[in-house]
Amino acid sequence: MNNKKQYLKGLKDGTPIALGYFAVGFTLGIAAKSMGINAFQAGLMSFLMHASAGEFAVLTVIAGQSGYIAMIITQLVINIRYFLMSCSMSQKINPNTSLPKRLLLSYFVTDEIFGISASIKGELNPYYPLGAATVASPGWVLGTILGALVGNILPVSLASALSVALYGMFLAVVIPASKNDKAIALVVLASMAGSCAFTFLPVLSEISSGTRIIILTLVIAAAAAIIKPVNTTEEVQS
Repeated sequence: MNNKKQYLKGLKDGTPIALGYFAVGFTLGIAAKSMGINAFQAGLMSFLMHASAGEFAVLTVIAGQSGYIAMIITQLVINIRYFLMSCSMSQKINPNTSLPKRLLLSYFVTDEIFGISASIKGELNPYYPLGAATVASPGWVLGTILGALVGNILPVSLASALSVALYGMFLAVVIPASKNDKAIALVVLASMAGSCAFTFLPVLSEISSGTRIIILTLVIAAAAAIIKPVNTTEEVQS
């Protein structure tokens, strides 16, 4: 499949992500407005960061009137998972992909873009995630701006309900892949079980959300690689 078709496929697959981003971004914009951040500042934050959990954490730090060091450490812990995702994608894309394209891809790496990219069989054409990001990124930024502009006119219950849209959208990414591959299904179930353990067990529940994600990602990914390693030859041929 040529670059144009891959890009268009990315646009198509990225449209549901854009809708989910818009809904959650709208909620973020409302929260930003309540902190005294105007629509331009909120939109610029979303444009530069592309990290929902990280941006909500920014608002928490601002509300607590913490310093720059606290902000940096918070963002590093919460967003370091993108380092793992980028490392994984770097092994999947064409080795001849230019540095500018790699840098552009790294800018757009999110949980959902990574999710649909990881589900692609064989080598990943960089134009596919770029196509998805072309439609998904504006959805996130516009949602944030509109939330900051008009969010205060919505009922509180409706604004709160919008925040769950991202979880539903991510389920739409992982469930089809789980149906087609039992190994992926087991990884998803193990991730859910691990997440519950870190949420409810006494000692584990005290670990920060960013650290939880890193621990679960490394442990479950390593276990899956040992139990069912990918045949490199078959992966390239497919």
